[in-house]
Amino acid sequence: MPGFRAPWRLRLSGLTVAAMAIAVATALPAAAEGKIVDAGGPDAVPDSYIVVYKQDAVTTQTDSLAAKANAKVEHRYTAALKGFAGTMTEVGAKKLAAEPSVDYVAQNHVVTKQGDQPNPPSWGLDRIDQRRLPLDSNYHYESTAANVNAYVIDTGIRTTHVDFGGRATFDFNAVDTDNSDCNGHGTHVAGTIGGTQYGVAKSVRLHAVKVLDCGGNGTIAGVAAGVDWVTANKVKPAVANMSLGGGANAVLDTAVRNSIASGVTYAIASGNFTDNACNYSPARVAEAITVNASTIVDTKADFSNFGSCTDLFAPGQDITSAWGTGDTATNTISGTSMATPHVAGAAALYLADNPNATPKQVRDRLVGVAAYNRIADPGANTENLLLFSGIVVAPVPAQDLLLNGETLQANQTRTSANGGYVLVMQGDGNLVLYTSNGVAQWATNSTTTGAVAASLRNGNLVLTNAAGTVVWSSGTQETTADRLVVQNDGNLVLYGPNGKVFWHRFQ
Repeated sequence: MPGFRAPWRLRLSGLTVAAMAIAVATALPAAAEGKIVDAGGPDAVPDSYIVVYKQDAVTTQTDSLAAKANAKVEHRYTAALKGFAGTMTEVGAKKLAAEPSVDYVAQNHVVTKQGDQPNPPSWGLDRIDQRRLPLDSNYHYESTAANVNAYVIDTGIRTTHVDFGGRATFDFNAVDTDNSDCNGHGTHVAGTIGGTQYGVAKSVRLHAVKVLDCGGNGTIAGVAAGVDWVTANKVKPAVANMSLGGGANAVLDTAVRNSIASGVTYAIASGNFTDNACNYSPARVAEAITVNASTIVDTKADFSNFGSCTDLFAPGQDITSAWGTGDTATNTISGTSMATPHVAGAAALYLADNPNATPKQVRDRLVGVAAYNRIADPGANTENLLLFSGIVVAPVPAQDLLLNGETLQANQTRTSANGGYVLVMQGDGNLVLYTSNGVAQWATNSTTTGAVAASLRNGNLVLTNAAGTVVWSSGTQETTADRLVVQNDGNLVLYGPNGKVFWHRFQ
């Protein structure tokens, strides 16, 4: 069978109104009632909810409302908010959410101080939390992903290394009976994913899945066995890292594809052959996140693969991380192998706050928020996107939202929560906002552009043609805008974190 090597080694080696009225009438669902906002998640406080009143509601109703849900009132809000916080059952909270005077009910969550790592030991960490150069000598992170499992399909992990703090386990060995990392590559990868000092997700649980030997070599059978083990034994939320690859191979592609279908997000190295990644497995698996390597000055690393089968770039040249020769050992090496674990770590951060996200949702989120057009000469047919770890918490999908990374294809819609307005990406290339009876309120007037899709990416609402070229935009690229809202008042608004407005249709 063809051999496998760790890729870093090469471095060293526009619808009529009538028709729309019919379409809208058949597509509009009933407005949801009694829904809890921000329900669940690793930091949710059980049986603790915040009840927010509508602006015209009176705060004197708090006690009577609380009694309807048998709730114990803990905080009363009269200034920044109107409403109260209290303990009650989920059933009680949903009951209050349906009250006419209540705007919404949200589950309570734990809040902690944010994490910063001054002078991170690897420039890769410094780079991924900011959209532009220069580096600021700091790595900022919102989570440490303690509830996420990362499977390192590689040469093993030196589980006793101090950077792992007892979070690394040796779970599967397809190579031999030596449950150690006699090469160092797997330990380096694990360090970048989840090391305390060198890692993106600093509390993730690390699992060694050994499929490569001391020389960094393995077989399709062995690698597929590792992927099979992960598929059968995964604990979700889960991400797998494959900093390895070889020639195109249907067996490995199928194994990885099926593992992704089972719910594991895969980050995969594109390869170090300065070639089209579509010629290599498992890099060419479309459902995975395939990663190219970038340099400290935002160029494509000279060894990195590229092409339409890849998704984004991440730091991959001269990356420092843990090493396998000792419990405090480090090494600085290069390769798409080093770029990929940055993405796996960022995926873990996203999964920490979105534990039920599918691999596609994880991929779409990371691609959707990536820094655009940062890489000099990315290579032919290559998406010019650079990993950005700073926005990993996504709004909850809803009928009235288009989230960062999401796309509306022809005739797909988003509808206001009250059912009064519908945004349609038309087959004629026009993005149009209609009332529920089919009266157009706003449009991009793009019928002559060949637009086939509308999407929110990199903070920018864009229309693209069949070739992927942007033909219209909101002009908000490289902002933190993360959702387009079809509002009940008929406005279209691009919001970012904390309700910041970046664009609306009346501009």
